[in-house]
Amino acid sequence: MNNPNSQTQSWSVVTLTKMALIMALYVIVTIFLAPFSFGAIQLRFSEMFNYLPLFNKRYIVAVTLGVAISNFASPLGLVDVIIGSVSTCLILLFSYYVTKRLKNQIKKMVLTAILCSFSMFTVAGQLTYFYHLPFFYTWLTVALGELLSMTIGGILIYWINEKIDLTK
Repeated sequence: MNNPNSQTQSWSVVTLTKMALIMALYVIVTIFLAPFSFGAIQLRFSEMFNYLPLFNKRYIVAVTLGVAISNFASPLGLVDVIIGSVSTCLILLFSYYVTKRLKNQIKKMVLTAILCSFSMFTVAGQLTYFYHLPFFYTWLTVALGELLSMTIGGILIYWINEKIDLTK
């Protein structure tokens, strides 16, 4: 006899597996490209995963945990773990809700890239406080790196979504 909860349980395992996979991919890409992932001038290509919550909100948690784990490798250590993961969670939640009613996927992705780039003031603030770097110049360089990473990653994520339904 079939257990009525077996379908629910298997879906939760599938969901957790997908989340763990995204979290692990974020960490792997960030650590593999560590020389480019931290600092005042950075191209954190793993930021392309910031688009995934547009397809399914479960990825907010996955990407946030990926950021938290990756930031243990940051020169700022625990400070970057806390500030980076909290700011990531907040901007992903904000982006998810702001773009929720938009129908056009490209518009959703462009708005998300802009929001994530703007949110780099948190990284600039940390670098200004700990390394005495000029805030606005640092914000500009980190935001431009974020925008470049998100643009390249956005093209890739858009293409992947054409082949694989990322909403499932």
